Amino acid sequence: MIFLRSFFFNFFLYAGIATACIFSIPLLLIKDKYMIFAGKVLSDYIVYLLKIFLNTKVEFRGLENLKKYEKYFVASAHQSMFETFALQTVLPGPIFILKKELMKIPIFGWCLKKIGAIDIVREIATKENLNFFEKILDKTKKTNRPLLIFPQGTRVPYKDRPPFKKGVGKIYQAINLPCVPVALNSGKVWPKNSFNKYPGNITISFLNPIGPGLRKEQFLEKLQSEIYKEVDLID
Repeated sequence: MIFLRSFFFNFFLYAGIATACIFSIPLLLIKDKYMIFAGKVLSDYIVYLLKIFLNTKVEFRGLENLKKYEKYFVASAHQSMFETFALQTVLPGPIFILKKELMKIPIFGWCLKKIGAIDIVREIATKENLNFFEKILDKTKKTNRPLLIFPQGTRVPYKDRPPFKKGVGKIYQAINLPCVPVALNSGKVWPKNSFNKYPGNITISFLNPIGPGLRKEQFLEKLQSEIYKEVDLID
């Protein structure tokens, strides 16, 4: 039963993504707000698929914390491909920081560039990353769209608690904006690199913002502590 549910979910998931990419090609030629809206529609569709095929309810908590500041950035736990879509349903056009390989995917990568995603070469020091912080500063100064980062650096099993990447503290210090932490349990339903998806409710919790002004080490410690503490409560 799990296999069949997962088969149909995966089929409609990737068919939906492919269809969205094709229909988004004309949007590459006009204002980015239309591509951002298309991304939200696709995200709503994926949340709907979870409900239909896996009987999964998605609950968002703490949405009021997104209204405490006009400008902020979001640091989310990362357990699944799911949150890269689901967070778009409630965040106003998030600006993604993502691995460079994704930007090279035909059509899909073009759409990511259109919405202003910022690419980075992970795990290594390279000249391609030299202007990384300049890109972030430029984006955050020009728009109120929130920057969205995943401080674990990659998707991790929901029971794992790896230390956050130090670069997150550098971003916090560079842009000098409040940070809204996000805890979730998506990996229980949609595990990393797993064909099978499992019934169960997904909770995405937006926590109290961490204001600017802390030392980057203090911020990183506080961010990691608060996210993992909430993940444990959700779990």
